[in-house]
Amino acid sequence: MSSTRPRRLALAAAAAAAALALAACAPGGQPDDTATDAPTAERLYIEAISADPTSMNPQFAGGPIPLRFGFAVLGTLVEVTDSYEILPGLAESWEFSPDGLTITFKIRQGVTWHDGEPFTVDDVIFNFEEIMPLQTFGKALTSAIDSIEAPDDSTVVLTMNSQYGPFLEALSQQAITPKHIYEGTDYVTNPANLAPIGTGPMMFESFEPGAQVVLVKNPDWWGGDVQVDRAIYPVMTDVNTRTLAMLAGELDSAIIDPAQQDQVTANPDLELLDGGVFRQGITVTFNSLLPELESADVRALIFAAIDREAVTQRALSGIGEAANSFFPDTLAWAQSPDVNFEKDFPRDLDAINAGLDAAGYPVQSDGWRFSLDLRFISALSDVGAAGEVVKSSLADVGINVNLVGTAEPVWMEEVYQNSNFGISMIRSTVSADPSLGISRWMISNPDRIPVTNGSGISDAELDAAAQGALSTLDRDERATYFHTMQERARDLIYYAPLSWSNGSNYTVNTTRWENLNATDGQTNNPPWATMSWIGG
Repeated sequence: MSSTRPRRLALAAAAAAAALALAACAPGGQPDDTATDAPTAERLYIEAISADPTSMNPQFAGGPIPLRFGFAVLGTLVEVTDSYEILPGLAESWEFSPDGLTITFKIRQGVTWHDGEPFTVDDVIFNFEEIMPLQTFGKALTSAIDSIEAPDDSTVVLTMNSQYGPFLEALSQQAITPKHIYEGTDYVTNPANLAPIGTGPMMFESFEPGAQVVLVKNPDWWGGDVQVDRAIYPVMTDVNTRTLAMLAGELDSAIIDPAQQDQVTANPDLELLDGGVFRQGITVTFNSLLPELESADVRALIFAAIDREAVTQRALSGIGEAANSFFPDTLAWAQSPDVNFEKDFPRDLDAINAGLDAAGYPVQSDGWRFSLDLRFISALSDVGAAGEVVKSSLADVGINVNLVGTAEPVWMEEVYQNSNFGISMIRSTVSADPSLGISRWMISNPDRIPVTNGSGISDAELDAAAQGALSTLDRDERATYFHTMQERARDLIYYAPLSWSNGSNYTVNTTRWENLNATDGQTNNPPWATMSWIGG
């Protein structure tokens, strides 16, 4: 167990104690000499994070931690739920012209930045022109824009050079930054990235590396009365420490390892959320540059041999379901009806063994047909556990698997720069739209950009379908393109999900906050205005 446990637990306990010590103080932190009633305890929310944030502005850093702070502090023009409903944000409304090439936004009035400066249409234009092109999804979105204008103080009009299929979904992932803080600076290194000024429900107060981040209530949030006075995010890198702190009632929220969720289930105060974030999948990518994996027929036999149900039950503690398609059921509108992993890749060990024999890979004198290195990021313990199941599954058909868990930078170098792997496994989110998430693992990647398709496979038909899905706002047309993508990916089988799981969703403690388990709002953001303080 990590030696950091006493310190981390102490941080959470000390934060709660400090909040109670402030009970007799006015909101500004000064003694309230006029108070005659019993003091009201500060409404404190404590959520563990797994590492120091490299940035709190998700425009310049990837991953769930920057998004968590970005959505809480900065805000977005539109929001998206885990069921893909688009909600108003800093934009009260929007309208597409019949040809989909003009988009008119009505910008929320009376909103101020946390430093008191007014939020205006100039901020919106600045973000479209300067900030969004620097973010992965924003770059593709803004490349489809011809011009931006603000005919009045509450309206922004975009003229597009083409329709962009996931326009609103991509926009929902763009944190809006203040022009008066960023203009004329190096955006990526601006100090505000680690001390953000936004329009969101929470305001940045402090960041102590290795210890905690503290946010405080925005008393003037446009979205309503924020119920949390102060949010403290202790840095707990060790998953066991987070679990113990949750079980001890010292945290309101944290991400707990799926293998430890049995302790959550046994605790009536704790609950693993089944939503609030996009669906996540444990996926495999095969390296087609290896002689043993250059044949789609051999890759199909290997994929069929992997026991996806065992991955779900053994590696993920039964939290989720075995993948039977390239898209989860939450994206049912885009699933191909002609792709069915159970039928397309049956785990018939006799047939698989015969197929490998026929492909020229008989079992050798050492008892193996050949060996493959399976690379994964060691910090993702659920992926490592899934790798153990893959190793066991492929041993059933005479394929030896060497598990190689490393730090993320090493994994990226070996997979994308050196192509030094047989199978690569990762946990990834399906994101706000198939074009923004799943597609990147399928389309050609000649430059070997990390955290995309590392298989070495490039298919013109699949790429054309992916581009088609980007080129239209019509959902039915987009679905047809996605069907083609999935059918080609099935035929080539170089990337596929093994299991869909919510085992890495947030676990919450329901004793101090009612409605903390609500998941019908913006993804990756607590229900700041609707959670209700119980106390404790």
